[in-house]
Amino acid sequence: MSALQPQLDEIARRLRDAADAVNDSAELEELRVRFLGRSGEVTLVRRGIGALPPAERPDAGKLINDAVAQMEMVLDAASARIARGALDEELQRRIDVTFPAPDAALGSIHPVRRIIEEIAETFERLGFATVLGAEVEPSYYTFDALNIPADHPAREGFDSFFITPELLLRPHTSPMQIRTMQQHRPPVAILAPGRCYRRDAVDARHLFQFHQVEGLLVAEGINFGHLKGALAHLSRTLFGPDQRVRFRPSFFPFTEPSAEVDTTCPKCKGSGASCSMCGGSGWIEIGGAGMVHPNVLREVGYDPAEVSGWAFGVGVERIALARYEIDDIRRLIESEPDFLRQLQ
Repeated sequence: MSALQPQLDEIARRLRDAADAVNDSAELEELRVRFLGRSGEVTLVRRGIGALPPAERPDAGKLINDAVAQMEMVLDAASARIARGALDEELQRRIDVTFPAPDAALGSIHPVRRIIEEIAETFERLGFATVLGAEVEPSYYTFDALNIPADHPAREGFDSFFITPELLLRPHTSPMQIRTMQQHRPPVAILAPGRCYRRDAVDARHLFQFHQVEGLLVAEGINFGHLKGALAHLSRTLFGPDQRVRFRPSFFPFTEPSAEVDTTCPKCKGSGASCSMCGGSGWIEIGGAGMVHPNVLREVGYDPAEVSGWAFGVGVERIALARYEIDDIRRLIESEPDFLRQLQ
C-alpha cells in the first residue's frame, strides 16, 4: 500500500467530520478552501509526490485524484443539505403549511358558447338537428343558391372577405341550409350555428368575426305562425317566461315575406322608461327571419307548391349584450378572467 493512502484517509475523515458540522454556505466554502484550495491540505500532499520512492510515484497522482473526488462528493452532499434547510426555513417563515389551501380556480364555458348550447338544446327538443359546416364557402352556397345573384345589390351589404374570386369567409351560416336541403328531402328541420365574418369596423357594437345561429324548417303546411311560435319560445328560453316578440317588415333576398325580429327589452321589461339598453323603445332586435323564398326551394329541387318553410338567424353576441347587460361587445373577446367570471 502506498504511504500516501493513510494520510489521504485521515484528511478525508477530518473533512467528513467538519462537513457534518457545517450549517451555512460560507462555512462550507471555508472548509473547501482549507482542504482542497490552492494552499489546502490535499495540495500540500500533491506537492510531496517528489519525495516518495520512485516505485510509488506513478500511482500517487491517481490516489490523490480519487481522494479528491470522494471529498468533493462529501462537500456536494453538505451543500445540498444546507440548501434544503434554507428552503424549509423559508417555507416555514412565509407559508403556514397547516393552513387550508385555497380552492383551485376552475374554468367555465364562455357566455357565447353557453348561449349557442342553450339555443341548440331548445331546438333539439323540438326535433331539430344541429349541423356544422366549413367557414370558407364558394359564392354559390353563400349567395347564388340563396337568391342573391352576382349583380344583386344585397351582396354589398354582406361586406365579405373574399379569398379568391369564388371563395370567401362565410358572412352567415346559410350555406348549411342549402347543403342540407340538397342532401335531404323534406321535412327538414335544422339548426346551423357557427362563426361568421364580415368587414365591419370593430367598435362597441360590431366585430369582424362573430357567431350566428340559423334555423330552418321546411315541410308541408308550414306558415308564418309557426315561425312566430318558435321565436317566441326561443326568446322566453333565453330571457325569461314573460318575453314577447314582434316582427317588423324587412327585406332579405332568401325569404319572402321577411321581418326583423325584436323581443321585449330584458332590462326594462318592455316599459322603455329611461332604459339605456333599448333607448326607451321597450324592444331590442335579436335577428332576422321570414318564409323561405320559392326561388331557394326550387334551387334545391323542392316544389314550392308542395312544401313551404321558414328560416331565421340570430346574432349570439347581440343576445349576450342584452342578456348580461354588457355595454361593449369587445369585452366578450378580450379574455378578461375577472369579467368573464361574473357571467358564470
